[in-house]
Amino acid sequence: MLQVPFIREHRDLVITRLAKRNIDVTETIDEVIALDEERRRIQTALDNTLAESNALSKEIGMMYKSGEVQKANLLKEKTSQLKEASKTLNEALNATSESLTEILYKIPNVPHESVPAGNTEEDNEEVFREGEIPKLFDGAIPHWELAKKYDIIDFELGNKITGAGFPVYKGKGARLQRALIAYFLDKNTEAGYTEYQLPLLVNEASGFGTGQLPDKEGQMYHVTEDNLYLIPTAEVPGTNIFRDTLLNEIELPIGITGYTPCFRREAGSYGAHVRGLNRLHQFDKVEILRVEHPSNSYKAIDGMVAHVKSILQDLKLPYRILRLCGGDLGFTAALTYDFEVFSTAQDRWLEISSVSNFETFQANRLKLRFKNSDGKNELAHTLNGSSLALPRVLAGILENYQIADGIVIPEVLQAYTGFSKID
Repeated sequence: MLQVPFIREHRDLVITRLAKRNIDVTETIDEVIALDEERRRIQTALDNTLAESNALSKEIGMMYKSGEVQKANLLKEKTSQLKEASKTLNEALNATSESLTEILYKIPNVPHESVPAGNTEEDNEEVFREGEIPKLFDGAIPHWELAKKYDIIDFELGNKITGAGFPVYKGKGARLQRALIAYFLDKNTEAGYTEYQLPLLVNEASGFGTGQLPDKEGQMYHVTEDNLYLIPTAEVPGTNIFRDTLLNEIELPIGITGYTPCFRREAGSYGAHVRGLNRLHQFDKVEILRVEHPSNSYKAIDGMVAHVKSILQDLKLPYRILRLCGGDLGFTAALTYDFEVFSTAQDRWLEISSVSNFETFQANRLKLRFKNSDGKNELAHTLNGSSLALPRVLAGILENYQIADGIVIPEVLQAYTGFSKID
């Protein structure tokens, strides 16, 4: 959530930067400023009324002590009027504050100056590419056919048990999935991230804290009776560890990692591009999160990008990095880099990671602050990244590592799988 003082002080910049998202927020921003002016006016009137009431109460007490009962009773009528006025002002203040908060919840984060303008993913900017795209043998097939051929993933069984988008991993497929999770976690902890095991259900406050609510409410599975949500990513429970927290500056930076299943309704997703592992309702992901000093967060995101690059280099998968344009940028992000692996069998790029800096947007919602060197409370910056999402990484491995008589396991994973080939 954007901070009102920032909006007031940088009105034109906020409007200009948000235009990169292809939205005109001029009226909304002016409404925020007007509501804040009204809120401040009411707060001042309330403070003055309470101060006058307190002063009169002291004066009445002194009159009773000195025997001026009649004068004291007359003033008591005045205090009754002031109390009624205070109640009215307090109700108006709460209503105005709620209206202001509701509007602020609907305004996305301000894109960083480096974010390119654009409408769709075609306008994203490629900033890096590495790895040679393998030349597959004649007769190479996509991962959903490989999964059936070698009996390692059963999409039809998952559909029987639950529905489309809930695959069942079997035998060496399940072992490979477990190997990837263990490898990713080991890689992250070696880089200094502390491992957490996190809840898979979160409450409404957690959803609002990281920005899934109200923006993505329709994309989450909702347990209505308990008003809990299945997590769409470990970012939600992981970042909410720090909700309503005041840190000391010396505690920064903080880095955590965690593996969780993730659940997304993916309403409206259909077609050939969502076949197999390309788009699922339940999938596994290992996440990295950081809480940073504002002066260090853009150096930190560069470090996170370099870390994800090292994983893909170990896996020897061809990949590229995109800086997302304003129209493709997530609601809460100020800057996002997407990693994509090339699927040779599908002849297309598959997104496998997003690394984002949210600056103070989440921290403001979370009330995540630190005490700086001047002794003042300051909002921290939050960042997160997939390290990595398993389905499309697995799809890339199956398709790019296939040979005529099986699928070779990347060398870095063989110590985890206990085998070097699926056949």
